[in-house]
Amino acid sequence: MNCSYRDLFVTAGDGLQLYARDYHPQTDDALPVICLPGLARTSEDFHDLAEALSRDPSRPRRVLSLDYRGRGRSERDQDWRNYDIKVELSDTLQILAAAGIERAVFIGTSRGGLITMALSAARPELIAGAILNDVGPVLDARGLMRIRSYVGKLPTPLSMKEAAEILRRRSETQFPRFTYEQWEKMARGTWRESEDGFVLNYDPNLMKTLEGLDLEAPLPDLWPLFEAMRPFPVLAIRGGLSDLLTAETLQMMQERHPHLTAITVPDQGHAPTLDGDLIPTVRDFLAGVDARE
Repeated sequence: MNCSYRDLFVTAGDGLQLYARDYHPQTDDALPVICLPGLARTSEDFHDLAEALSRDPSRPRRVLSLDYRGRGRSERDQDWRNYDIKVELSDTLQILAAAGIERAVFIGTSRGGLITMALSAARPELIAGAILNDVGPVLDARGLMRIRSYVGKLPTPLSMKEAAEILRRRSETQFPRFTYEQWEKMARGTWRESEDGFVLNYDPNLMKTLEGLDLEAPLPDLWPLFEAMRPFPVLAIRGGLSDLLTAETLQMMQERHPHLTAITVPDQGHAPTLDGDLIPTVRDFLAGVDARE
């Protein structure tokens, strides 16, 4: 058990074991926060933010950070077709029920934002507010093509330094100001060390979910899901260099949502890291959601 969070294991409806990090589970004074990562990312991406929120001296709050099936410490599915947003939505509901969470603020990065939008349509009573990190109801095909080009296809590094270098070469245009430490931090969320060397921190079969995408055809219309978010406050974060969420889509989101705050993070692409200067921004947003309750 880590000193700042406890390990939470939950059995999914089909028997698969799911994992989440549970930060400061003892408190119930403030709205809890649920962190949902990107497609091939894990609960580790939210560690700095989760520690800051759960240890806030003025208003500590419970933070639950999830590993979807096939990612991180959750079990891998024998059928890659279950790496699907509907299944992951069901898994998320299962974890919330097991953790006894009836209402929360959701922070969704990329795929996590899509799950949050789906949740707002399916179970709106669960959501007090939401943060969408570099995702919206329109997904730019350029970003999807780039993601498809590397998920499950990265070369195997021989050291963490080499792992950081692999990510830097692939994604430097998205994060031109990243330091070596930041690349290494991203690498530690991408690979883990095993007895057989470095292995991906997710099921490589995830790539099969992307191979069937016809990026020449119109993508699904997600505006109805976004419209379901109108009743509660939303903070939309866009990386200034993002190739998945365009500035035009962000502006349309502002025009269609009466309680949406939009910010753009300069010199970062898809998706901005939720640390550093963004932590006070998130904290201020949460305080505003609390005030509405």
